[in-house]
Amino acid sequence: MSLPRTGPPSPAAPAMPRPRRRRPGAVLVVESVAVFMVMLDNLAMNNALPDIGRDLTVGVGGLEWVVASYTLVLAAFLLPGSIVGERLGRRRLFLAGLAAFTLGSALGATADSWATLVTGRIVQGVGGAALLPSSAALLRQVFPEDATRARALGLRGAASGLGLALGPVIGGPLVERFGWHSVLFINVPIGVCLLLFGAFFLPYAPPCRSRPWDLPGQALAAVGVGGLIFALIQGPSEGWTDPAVLAGFTAAGVALPALLAVEARAEEPMIDLSFFRDRLCAVAALAGFSTSLALFGAIFFLSLYLQYILGWSPAGAGLVFLLASAFIVVTGPVAGRLSVRWSAFRPLLIGVTLCPLVLAGLASYGEHARYAEYCWVLPVIGVCVSLTFVPVNVIVVQRVRGRRAGMATAIAETLRELGGVTGVAALGAVLNSRMRDSFLRQAEAVLPADQAHALADRALAHGPAAALAGPGAGAVRRWFHTAFLDGLHAALYTGAVGTAVVAVCTYLMVRTPAAAPADEPGGLVRPTA
Repeated sequence: MSLPRTGPPSPAAPAMPRPRRRRPGAVLVVESVAVFMVMLDNLAMNNALPDIGRDLTVGVGGLEWVVASYTLVLAAFLLPGSIVGERLGRRRLFLAGLAAFTLGSALGATADSWATLVTGRIVQGVGGAALLPSSAALLRQVFPEDATRARALGLRGAASGLGLALGPVIGGPLVERFGWHSVLFINVPIGVCLLLFGAFFLPYAPPCRSRPWDLPGQALAAVGVGGLIFALIQGPSEGWTDPAVLAGFTAAGVALPALLAVEARAEEPMIDLSFFRDRLCAVAALAGFSTSLALFGAIFFLSLYLQYILGWSPAGAGLVFLLASAFIVVTGPVAGRLSVRWSAFRPLLIGVTLCPLVLAGLASYGEHARYAEYCWVLPVIGVCVSLTFVPVNVIVVQRVRGRRAGMATAIAETLRELGGVTGVAALGAVLNSRMRDSFLRQAEAVLPADQAHALADRALAHGPAAALAGPGAGAVRRWFHTAFLDGLHAALYTGAVGTAVVAVCTYLMVRTPAAAPADEPGGLVRPTA
Protein backbone atom coordinates (compact mmCIF):
# COMPACT_ATOMS: atom_id res chain seq x y z
CA MET A 1 0.00 0.00 0.00
CA SER A 2 1.34 3.46 -0.81
CA LEU A 3 0.34 7.03 -0.17
CA PRO A 4 -1.50 8.97 -2.90
CA ARG A 5 0.76 10.95 -5.18
CA THR A 6 0.80 14.66 -4.50
CA GLY A 7 2.65 15.66 -7.62
CA PRO A 8 6.35 16.15 -8.29
CA PRO A 9 8.30 18.07 -5.67
CA SER A 10 9.07 21.70 -6.26
CA PRO A 11 12.52 22.28 -7.73
CA ALA A 12 13.30 24.49 -4.74
CA ALA A 13 12.27 21.80 -2.26
CA PRO A 14 14.61 18.85 -1.76
CA ALA A 15 13.15 15.35 -1.82
CA MET A 16 12.00 14.00 1.53
CA PRO A 17 14.78 12.03 3.22
CA ARG A 18 14.32 8.57 4.63
CA PRO A 19 11.47 7.50 2.31
CA ARG A 20 11.14 4.16 4.10
CA ARG A 21 9.43 6.00 6.94
CA ARG A 22 6.52 6.67 4.62
CA ARG A 23 5.57 2.99 4.27
CA PRO A 24 2.02 2.91 5.67
CA GLY A 25 2.02 -0.85 6.22
CA ALA A 26 5.17 -0.77 8.36
CA VAL A 27 3.84 2.18 10.38
CA LEU A 28 0.57 0.35 10.96
CA VAL A 29 2.38 -2.78 12.16
CA VAL A 30 4.64 -0.88 14.57
CA GLU A 31 1.79 1.11 16.05
CA SER A 32 -0.64 -1.82 16.25
CA VAL A 33 1.90 -3.97 18.09
CA ALA A 34 2.69 -1.10 20.47
CA VAL A 35 -1.01 -0.46 21.17
CA PHE A 36 -1.53 -4.21 21.59
CA MET A 37 1.24 -4.33 24.20
CA VAL A 38 -0.09 -1.32 26.11
CA MET A 39 -3.63 -2.71 26.19
CA LEU A 40 -2.35 -6.21 26.99
CA ASP A 41 -0.95 -4.95 30.28
CA ASN A 42 -4.37 -3.71 31.38
CA LEU A 43 -5.36 -7.31 32.11
CA ALA A 44 -2.22 -9.44 31.68
CA MET A 45 -1.58 -9.24 35.42
CA ASN A 46 -5.01 -10.57 36.36
CA ASN A 47 -4.11 -14.26 36.43
CA ALA A 48 -0.97 -13.35 38.40
CA LEU A 49 -2.97 -11.64 41.17
CA PRO A 50 -3.36 -14.68 43.45
CA ASP A 51 0.40 -15.38 43.24
CA ILE A 52 1.20 -11.70 43.84
CA GLY A 53 -1.14 -11.72 46.84
CA ARG A 54 0.67 -14.71 48.32
CA ASP A 55 4.21 -13.50 47.54
CA LEU A 56 3.72 -9.87 48.61
CA THR A 57 1.04 -10.51 51.28
CA VAL A 58 -1.68 -8.22 49.96
CA GLY A 59 -5.45 -8.62 49.89
CA VAL A 60 -8.12 -7.84 47.32
CA GLY A 61 -7.74 -4.09 47.89
CA GLY A 62 -3.98 -4.23 47.29
CA LEU A 63 -4.50 -6.39 44.22
CA GLU A 64 -6.95 -3.84 42.86
CA TRP A 65 -4.18 -1.25 43.07
CA VAL A 66 -1.86 -3.50 41.03
CA VAL A 67 -4.41 -3.21 38.22
CA ALA A 68 -5.79 0.27 38.93
CA SER A 69 -2.42 2.01 39.32
CA TYR A 70 -1.73 1.30 35.65
CA THR A 71 -5.16 2.08 34.23
CA LEU A 72 -5.68 5.14 36.44
CA VAL A 73 -2.40 6.79 35.42
CA LEU A 74 -2.99 5.80 31.80
CA ALA A 75 -6.38 7.48 31.89
CA ALA A 76 -5.19 10.56 33.80
CA PHE A 77 -2.36 11.36 31.36
CA LEU A 78 -3.98 10.57 27.99
CA LEU A 79 -5.36 14.08 27.51
CA PRO A 80 -2.15 15.85 28.57
CA GLY A 81 -0.35 13.38 26.29
CA SER A 82 -2.30 14.64 23.29
CA ILE A 83 -1.22 18.22 24.06
CA VAL A 84 2.42 17.24 24.56
CA GLY A 85 2.31 15.41 21.21
CA GLU A 86 1.12 18.55 19.43
CA ARG A 87 3.84 20.70 20.99
CA LEU A 88 6.80 18.31 20.84
CA GLY A 89 5.91 16.22 17.79
CA ARG A 90 3.89 13.02 17.76
CA ARG A 91 6.68 10.79 16.49
CA ARG A 92 8.99 11.99 19.23
CA LEU A 93 6.36 11.49 21.93
CA PHE A 94 5.40 8.05 20.61
CA LEU A 95 8.99 6.85 20.92
CA ALA A 96 9.43 8.50 24.33
CA GLY A 97 6.23 6.85 25.59
CA LEU A 98 7.34 3.49 24.27
CA ALA A 99 10.68 3.89 26.06
CA ALA A 100 8.93 4.81 29.34
CA PHE A 101 6.57 1.84 29.04
CA THR A 102 9.53 -0.48 28.53
CA LEU A 103 11.37 1.02 31.51
CA GLY A 104 8.31 0.64 33.75
CA SER A 105 7.99 -2.99 32.67
CA ALA A 106 11.60 -3.63 33.64
CA LEU A 107 11.07 -1.98 37.04
CA GLY A 108 7.96 -4.06 37.75
CA ALA A 109 9.66 -7.24 36.56
CA THR A 110 12.41 -6.81 39.16
CA ALA A 111 10.07 -5.77 42.00
CA ASP A 112 10.29 -7.57 45.34
CA SER A 113 7.69 -5.45 47.15
CA TRP A 114 4.16 -4.22 46.52
CA ALA A 115 5.31 -0.57 46.45
CA THR A 116 7.97 -1.23 43.78
CA LEU A 117 5.53 -3.19 41.66
CA VAL A 118 2.94 -0.40 41.80
CA THR A 119 5.65 2.17 40.98
CA GLY A 120 6.60 0.19 37.87
CA ARG A 121 2.96 0.01 36.85
CA ILE A 122 2.65 3.80 37.25
CA VAL A 123 5.65 4.36 34.95
CA GLN A 124 4.09 1.97 32.44
CA GLY A 125 0.88 3.99 32.59
CA VAL A 126 2.69 7.26 31.87
CA GLY A 127 4.38 5.67 28.85
CA GLY A 128 1.14 4.23 27.55
CA ALA A 129 -0.59 7.61 27.92
CA ALA A 130 2.07 9.22 25.74
CA LEU A 131 1.97 6.45 23.17
CA LEU A 132 -1.75 5.97 22.51
CA PRO A 133 -2.89 9.44 21.29
CA SER A 134 0.33 9.85 19.29
CA SER A 135 -0.26 6.56 17.49
CA ALA A 136 -3.76 7.53 16.38
CA ALA A 137 -2.56 10.93 15.15
CA LEU A 138 0.31 9.37 13.18
CA LEU A 139 -2.09 6.96 11.48
CA ARG A 140 -4.25 9.89 10.41
CA GLN A 141 -1.16 11.46 8.86
CA VAL A 142 -0.07 8.28 7.05
CA PHE A 143 -3.55 7.33 5.80
CA PRO A 144 -5.14 10.57 4.48
CA GLU A 145 -8.10 8.96 2.67
CA ASP A 146 -11.27 8.25 4.66
CA ALA A 147 -11.67 4.61 3.59
CA THR A 148 -8.05 3.55 4.15
CA ARG A 149 -7.89 5.56 7.39
CA ALA A 150 -11.02 3.86 8.70
CA ARG A 151 -9.59 0.43 7.89
CA ALA A 152 -6.25 1.28 9.51
CA LEU A 153 -7.94 2.62 12.64
CA GLY A 154 -10.19 -0.43 12.62
CA LEU A 155 -7.11 -2.68 12.70
CA ARG A 156 -5.65 -0.53 15.47
CA GLY A 157 -8.92 -0.84 17.38
CA ALA A 158 -8.91 -4.59 16.86
CA ALA A 159 -5.32 -4.77 18.14
CA SER A 160 -6.43 -2.79 21.19
CA GLY A 161 -9.34 -5.10 21.91
CA LEU A 162 -7.25 -8.18 21.21
CA GLY A 163 -4.63 -6.97 23.68
CA LEU A 164 -7.31 -6.67 26.35
CA ALA A 165 -8.67 -10.16 25.69
CA LEU A 166 -5.27 -11.85 25.29
CA GLY A 167 -3.96 -10.38 28.54
CA PRO A 168 -5.19 -13.26 30.70
CA VAL A 169 -4.42 -15.83 27.96
CA ILE A 170 -0.77 -14.81 27.74
CA GLY A 171 -0.34 -13.94 31.40
CA GLY A 172 -1.62 -17.24 32.80
CA PRO A 173 0.93 -19.63 31.21
CA LEU A 174 3.76 -17.17 31.90
CA VAL A 175 2.85 -17.05 35.60
CA GLU A 176 2.65 -20.81 35.89
CA ARG A 177 5.90 -21.50 34.04
CA PHE A 178 8.13 -18.54 34.98
CA GLY A 179 6.39 -16.70 37.83
CA TRP A 180 4.43 -13.46 37.89
CA HIS A 181 7.50 -11.30 37.19
CA SER A 182 7.66 -12.73 33.65
CA VAL A 183 4.35 -11.06 32.71
CA LEU A 184 6.15 -7.72 32.88
CA PHE A 185 9.58 -8.84 31.72
CA ILE A 186 8.25 -10.03 28.34
CA ASN A 187 7.50 -6.41 27.44
CA VAL A 188 11.16 -5.43 27.64
CA PRO A 189 12.59 -7.15 24.51
CA ILE A 190 9.42 -6.38 22.53
CA GLY A 191 9.63 -2.72 23.55
CA VAL A 192 13.28 -2.50 22.51
CA CYS A 193 12.51 -3.99 19.09
CA LEU A 194 9.60 -1.62 18.56
CA LEU A 195 11.80 1.34 19.45
CA LEU A 196 14.30 0.33 16.76
CA PHE A 197 11.65 -0.24 14.08
CA GLY A 198 9.74 2.88 15.11
CA ALA A 199 12.82 5.07 14.85
CA PHE A 200 13.31 3.79 11.30
CA PHE A 201 9.76 3.73 9.89
CA LEU A 202 7.65 6.33 11.70
CA PRO A 203 7.14 9.53 9.66
CA TYR A 204 8.30 12.91 10.82
CA ALA A 205 5.48 14.84 12.50
CA PRO A 206 6.35 18.52 13.06
CA PRO A 207 5.33 20.03 16.41
CA CYS A 208 2.52 22.55 16.61
CA ARG A 209 3.35 25.03 19.36
CA SER A 210 0.23 27.15 19.05
CA ARG A 211 -1.74 25.23 21.67
CA PRO A 212 -0.90 26.34 25.23
CA TRP A 213 -0.63 24.15 28.29
CA ASP A 214 -3.83 23.79 30.28
CA LEU A 215 -2.23 23.31 33.70
CA PRO A 216 -5.39 24.04 35.78
CA GLY A 217 -7.37 21.51 33.76
CA GLN A 218 -4.66 18.88 34.03
CA ALA A 219 -4.33 19.34 37.79
CA LEU A 220 -8.08 19.26 38.43
CA ALA A 221 -8.53 16.15 36.27
CA ALA A 222 -5.75 14.30 38.10
CA VAL A 223 -7.06 15.28 41.55
CA GLY A 224 -10.70 14.54 40.72
CA VAL A 225 -10.27 11.19 39.04
CA GLY A 226 -7.49 10.08 41.38
CA GLY A 227 -9.48 10.99 44.49
CA LEU A 228 -12.56 9.15 43.27
CA ILE A 229 -10.73 5.93 42.39
CA PHE A 230 -8.71 6.03 45.63
CA ALA A 231 -11.89 6.33 47.71
CA LEU A 232 -13.66 3.54 45.81
CA ILE A 233 -10.78 1.11 46.26
CA GLN A 234 -9.91 1.95 49.88
CA GLY A 235 -13.48 2.38 51.14
CA PRO A 236 -14.40 -1.30 51.66
CA SER A 237 -11.20 -2.13 53.58
CA GLU A 238 -10.64 1.12 55.49
CA GLY A 239 -14.30 1.98 56.04
CA TRP A 240 -16.43 4.51 54.18
CA THR A 241 -16.09 7.00 57.03
CA ASP A 242 -12.30 6.77 57.16
CA PRO A 243 -10.80 10.31 56.91
CA ALA A 244 -8.65 9.40 53.90
CA VAL A 245 -11.62 7.89 52.06
CA LEU A 246 -13.80 10.91 52.82
CA ALA A 247 -10.96 13.16 51.66
CA GLY A 248 -10.85 11.29 48.36
CA PHE A 249 -14.58 11.69 47.76
CA THR A 250 -14.38 15.37 48.79
CA ALA A 251 -11.49 16.01 46.40
CA ALA A 252 -13.45 14.40 43.56
CA GLY A 253 -16.61 16.31 44.44
CA VAL A 254 -14.79 19.62 44.32
CA ALA A 255 -12.28 19.04 41.53
CA LEU A 256 -14.52 17.44 38.87
CA PRO A 257 -17.17 20.22 38.77
CA ALA A 258 -14.37 22.78 38.90
CA LEU A 259 -12.76 21.02 35.92
CA LEU A 260 -15.91 21.49 33.84
CA ALA A 261 -16.11 25.16 34.80
CA VAL A 262 -12.43 25.79 34.00
CA GLU A 263 -12.57 23.97 30.66
CA ALA A 264 -15.74 25.82 29.62
CA ARG A 265 -13.93 29.16 30.06
CA ALA A 266 -10.48 28.21 28.78
CA GLU A 267 -9.43 29.63 25.43
CA GLU A 268 -7.58 26.41 24.50
CA PRO A 269 -8.96 23.73 26.86
CA MET A 270 -7.48 20.31 27.41
CA ILE A 271 -11.04 18.93 27.19
CA ASP A 272 -12.97 20.69 24.47
CA LEU A 273 -16.55 20.41 25.74
CA SER A 274 -17.87 20.86 22.20
CA PHE A 275 -16.86 17.20 21.75
CA PHE A 276 -19.71 16.24 24.09
CA ARG A 277 -22.15 18.71 22.54
CA ASP A 278 -21.86 16.66 19.37
CA ARG A 279 -24.36 13.96 20.31
CA LEU A 280 -22.80 11.23 18.15
CA CYS A 281 -19.36 11.77 19.67
CA ALA A 282 -20.92 11.70 23.13
CA VAL A 283 -22.66 8.41 22.31
CA ALA A 284 -19.40 6.87 21.11
CA ALA A 285 -17.55 8.02 24.24
CA LEU A 286 -20.29 6.71 26.54
CA ALA A 287 -20.33 3.36 24.74
CA GLY A 288 -16.56 2.98 25.05
CA PHE A 289 -16.73 3.83 28.77
CA SER A 290 -19.49 1.34 29.57
CA THR A 291 -17.95 -1.47 27.50
CA SER A 292 -14.60 -1.05 29.25
CA LEU A 293 -16.38 -1.04 32.60
CA ALA A 294 -18.06 -4.34 31.74
CA LEU A 295 -14.98 -5.93 30.16
CA PHE A 296 -12.45 -4.97 32.83
CA GLY A 297 -14.83 -5.86 35.62
CA ALA A 298 -15.78 -9.20 34.08
CA ILE A 299 -12.20 -10.31 33.35
CA PHE A 300 -10.84 -9.08 36.70
CA PHE A 301 -13.50 -10.95 38.65
CA LEU A 302 -13.52 -14.01 36.40
CA SER A 303 -9.75 -14.43 36.86
CA LEU A 304 -10.13 -14.44 40.66
CA TYR A 305 -13.22 -16.65 40.47
CA LEU A 306 -11.49 -19.29 38.36
CA GLN A 307 -8.51 -19.57 40.74
CA TYR A 308 -9.98 -18.76 44.16
CA ILE A 309 -13.24 -20.68 43.79
CA LEU A 310 -12.91 -23.22 40.99
CA GLY A 311 -9.26 -24.03 41.74
CA TRP A 312 -7.89 -23.49 38.23
CA SER A 313 -4.16 -22.98 37.70
CA PRO A 314 -2.98 -19.60 36.31
CA ALA A 315 -2.33 -21.19 32.90
CA GLY A 316 -5.71 -22.92 32.84
CA ALA A 317 -7.47 -19.73 33.89
CA GLY A 318 -5.65 -17.86 31.12
CA LEU A 319 -6.60 -20.38 28.46
CA VAL A 320 -10.25 -19.94 29.39
CA PHE A 321 -10.08 -16.55 27.66
CA LEU A 322 -8.67 -17.99 24.43
CA LEU A 323 -12.14 -18.35 22.93
CA ALA A 324 -12.83 -14.64 23.54
CA SER A 325 -9.55 -13.73 21.86
CA ALA A 326 -10.37 -15.85 18.81
CA PHE A 327 -13.67 -14.03 18.35
CA ILE A 328 -11.93 -10.65 18.60
CA VAL A 329 -9.56 -11.71 15.80
CA VAL A 330 -12.49 -12.79 13.63
CA THR A 331 -14.95 -9.98 14.35
CA GLY A 332 -12.50 -7.04 14.59
CA PRO A 333 -11.88 -6.66 10.84
CA VAL A 334 -15.57 -7.37 10.18
CA ALA A 335 -16.54 -4.53 12.51
CA GLY A 336 -14.16 -2.21 10.64
CA ARG A 337 -15.66 -3.12 7.26
CA LEU A 338 -19.21 -2.74 8.56
CA SER A 339 -18.33 0.67 10.00
CA VAL A 340 -17.05 1.80 6.59
CA ARG A 341 -19.79 0.26 4.43
CA TRP A 342 -22.73 1.11 6.71
CA SER A 343 -23.21 3.37 9.66
CA ALA A 344 -20.75 2.69 12.48
CA PHE A 345 -23.63 2.97 14.94
CA ARG A 346 -25.21 -0.32 13.86
CA PRO A 347 -22.37 -2.53 15.16
CA LEU A 348 -21.96 -0.15 18.11
CA LEU A 349 -25.55 -0.73 19.24
CA ILE A 350 -25.07 -4.48 19.10
CA GLY A 351 -21.84 -4.23 21.10
CA VAL A 352 -23.28 -2.16 23.96
CA THR A 353 -26.33 -4.41 24.13
CA LEU A 354 -24.08 -7.43 24.73
CA CYS A 355 -22.35 -5.84 27.75
CA PRO A 356 -25.10 -6.43 30.33
CA LEU A 357 -25.60 -9.92 28.91
CA VAL A 358 -21.95 -10.76 29.68
CA LEU A 359 -22.16 -9.54 33.28
CA ALA A 360 -25.53 -11.11 34.04
CA GLY A 361 -24.39 -14.37 32.46
CA LEU A 362 -21.30 -14.57 34.65
CA ALA A 363 -23.39 -13.80 37.74
CA SER A 364 -25.50 -16.91 37.23
CA TYR A 365 -22.71 -19.38 38.11
CA GLY A 366 -21.58 -20.59 41.52
CA GLU A 367 -18.97 -22.69 43.27
CA HIS A 368 -19.36 -25.84 41.16
CA ALA A 369 -19.71 -24.36 37.67
CA ARG A 370 -18.18 -26.30 34.77
CA TYR A 371 -16.48 -24.83 31.74
CA ALA A 372 -19.11 -26.25 29.39
CA GLU A 373 -21.74 -24.23 31.26
CA TYR A 374 -20.18 -20.77 31.13
CA CYS A 375 -18.00 -20.99 27.99
CA TRP A 376 -20.73 -19.25 25.97
CA VAL A 377 -19.86 -15.99 27.75
CA LEU A 378 -16.38 -15.90 26.20
CA PRO A 379 -17.29 -15.47 22.51
CA VAL A 380 -19.86 -12.89 23.57
CA ILE A 381 -17.03 -10.94 25.25
CA GLY A 382 -15.01 -11.09 22.04
CA VAL A 383 -17.87 -9.89 19.85
CA CYS A 384 -18.72 -7.16 22.37
CA VAL A 385 -15.15 -5.81 22.30
CA SER A 386 -14.91 -5.66 18.51
CA LEU A 387 -18.38 -4.28 17.88
CA THR A 388 -17.79 -1.45 20.34
CA PHE A 389 -14.13 -0.38 20.28
CA VAL A 390 -13.70 -0.43 16.49
CA PRO A 391 -16.82 1.68 15.70
CA VAL A 392 -15.94 4.13 18.50
CA ASN A 393 -12.58 4.84 16.85
CA VAL A 394 -14.20 5.24 13.44
CA ILE A 395 -16.95 7.57 14.72
CA VAL A 396 -14.55 9.89 16.52
CA VAL A 397 -12.22 10.15 13.53
CA GLN A 398 -15.11 10.85 11.16
CA ARG A 399 -16.69 13.49 13.37
CA VAL A 400 -13.57 15.39 14.45
CA ARG A 401 -10.89 16.57 12.06
CA GLY A 402 -7.94 18.90 11.96
CA ARG A 403 -5.96 19.97 15.00
CA ARG A 404 -8.68 18.84 17.42
CA ALA A 405 -8.56 15.26 16.19
CA GLY A 406 -5.79 14.31 18.61
CA MET A 407 -7.75 15.81 21.50
CA ALA A 408 -10.91 13.94 20.49
CA THR A 409 -9.09 10.62 20.22
CA ALA A 410 -7.50 11.23 23.61
CA ILE A 411 -10.93 11.95 25.16
CA ALA A 412 -12.32 8.70 23.77
CA GLU A 413 -9.26 6.74 24.93
CA THR A 414 -9.41 8.43 28.36
CA LEU A 415 -13.05 7.54 28.89
CA ARG A 416 -12.37 3.97 27.81
CA GLU A 417 -9.54 3.65 30.33
CA LEU A 418 -11.64 5.37 33.00
CA GLY A 419 -14.36 2.83 32.29
CA GLY A 420 -11.84 0.07 32.94
CA VAL A 421 -10.54 1.46 36.20
CA THR A 422 -14.09 2.30 37.29
CA GLY A 423 -15.16 -1.25 36.51
CA VAL A 424 -12.43 -2.61 38.78
CA ALA A 425 -12.80 0.03 41.49
CA ALA A 426 -16.57 0.56 41.67
CA LEU A 427 -17.59 -3.04 41.12
CA GLY A 428 -14.71 -4.06 43.39
CA ALA A 429 -16.15 -1.80 46.08
CA VAL A 430 -19.49 -3.60 45.75
CA LEU A 431 -17.71 -6.97 45.89
CA ASN A 432 -15.60 -6.11 48.93
CA SER A 433 -18.47 -4.57 50.87
CA ARG A 434 -20.82 -7.48 50.22
CA MET A 435 -18.00 -9.97 50.81
CA ARG A 436 -17.18 -8.46 54.18
CA ASP A 437 -20.83 -8.52 55.28
CA SER A 438 -21.26 -12.12 54.17
CA PHE A 439 -18.03 -13.25 55.86
CA LEU A 440 -18.97 -11.54 59.12
CA ARG A 441 -22.45 -13.04 59.07
CA GLN A 442 -21.01 -16.55 58.82
CA ALA A 443 -18.16 -15.98 61.28
CA GLU A 444 -20.28 -14.30 63.95
CA ALA A 445 -22.55 -17.36 64.01
CA VAL A 446 -19.74 -19.39 65.65
CA LEU A 447 -17.15 -16.84 66.86
CA PRO A 448 -17.18 -13.84 69.20
CA ALA A 449 -17.73 -10.58 67.34
CA ASP A 450 -14.19 -9.26 67.91
CA GLN A 451 -12.59 -12.44 66.54
CA ALA A 452 -14.93 -12.48 63.55
CA HIS A 453 -14.07 -8.87 62.69
CA ALA A 454 -10.33 -9.52 63.06
CA LEU A 455 -10.59 -12.54 60.77
CA ALA A 456 -12.51 -10.56 58.16
CA ASP A 457 -9.96 -7.73 58.32
CA ARG A 458 -7.10 -10.16 57.67
CA ALA A 459 -8.88 -11.76 54.73
CA LEU A 460 -9.64 -8.43 53.03
CA ALA A 461 -6.37 -6.66 53.86
CA HIS A 462 -3.80 -9.44 53.40
CA GLY A 463 -5.52 -12.02 51.23
CA PRO A 464 -7.21 -15.30 52.00
CA ALA A 465 -3.95 -17.05 52.90
CA ALA A 466 -3.59 -14.83 55.99
CA ALA A 467 -7.02 -15.85 57.23
CA LEU A 468 -6.92 -19.53 56.33
CA ALA A 469 -4.02 -20.68 58.49
CA GLY A 470 -4.31 -22.59 61.77
CA PRO A 471 -7.11 -24.66 63.29
CA GLY A 472 -10.50 -24.36 61.66
CA ALA A 473 -8.98 -23.45 58.29
CA GLY A 474 -11.52 -25.63 56.48
CA ALA A 475 -14.47 -23.72 57.93
CA VAL A 476 -12.81 -20.36 57.25
CA ARG A 477 -12.14 -21.43 53.67
CA ARG A 478 -15.82 -22.21 53.19
CA TRP A 479 -16.77 -18.84 54.66
CA PHE A 480 -14.35 -17.09 52.32
CA HIS A 481 -15.63 -18.91 49.23
CA THR A 482 -19.25 -18.21 50.09
CA ALA A 483 -18.50 -14.57 50.89
CA PHE A 484 -16.51 -14.10 47.68
CA LEU A 485 -19.33 -15.55 45.58
CA ASP A 486 -21.90 -13.35 47.31
CA GLY A 487 -19.78 -10.27 46.60
CA LEU A 488 -19.04 -11.39 43.05
CA HIS A 489 -22.70 -11.86 42.18
CA ALA A 490 -23.65 -8.51 43.72
CA ALA A 491 -20.91 -6.73 41.73
CA LEU A 492 -21.80 -8.40 38.44
CA TYR A 493 -25.53 -7.74 38.75
CA THR A 494 -24.79 -4.11 39.64
CA GLY A 495 -22.66 -3.77 36.52
CA ALA A 496 -25.30 -5.49 34.39
CA VAL A 497 -27.97 -3.01 35.47
CA GLY A 498 -25.68 -0.02 34.85
CA THR A 499 -24.59 -1.14 31.39
CA ALA A 500 -28.18 -2.01 30.44
CA VAL A 501 -29.16 1.57 31.22
CA VAL A 502 -26.29 2.79 29.02
CA ALA A 503 -27.41 0.51 26.17
CA VAL A 504 -30.94 1.96 26.31
CA CYS A 505 -29.58 5.53 26.40
CA THR A 506 -27.34 4.78 23.43
CA TYR A 507 -30.27 3.50 21.40
CA LEU A 508 -32.43 6.52 22.24
CA MET A 509 -29.63 8.97 21.40
CA VAL A 510 -28.81 7.33 18.06
CA ARG A 511 -32.33 6.67 16.74
CA THR A 512 -33.03 10.43 16.42
CA PRO A 513 -31.00 11.96 13.56
CA ALA A 514 -28.38 14.42 14.76
CA ALA A 515 -27.89 17.80 13.17
CA ALA A 516 -24.70 17.78 11.16
CA PRO A 517 -22.16 20.17 12.66
CA ALA A 518 -20.71 22.82 10.45
CA ASP A 519 -17.56 21.98 8.55
CA GLU A 520 -14.78 24.13 9.90
CA PRO A 521 -11.01 23.83 10.00
CA GLY A 522 -9.93 21.80 12.95
CA GLY A 523 -13.44 21.19 14.13
CA LEU A 524 -16.33 18.77 13.87
CA VAL A 525 -17.37 17.61 10.43
CA ARG A 526 -20.15 15.71 8.81
CA PRO A 527 -19.66 11.92 9.01
CA THR A 528 -18.64 10.24 5.78
CA ALA A 529 -19.89 6.73 6.55
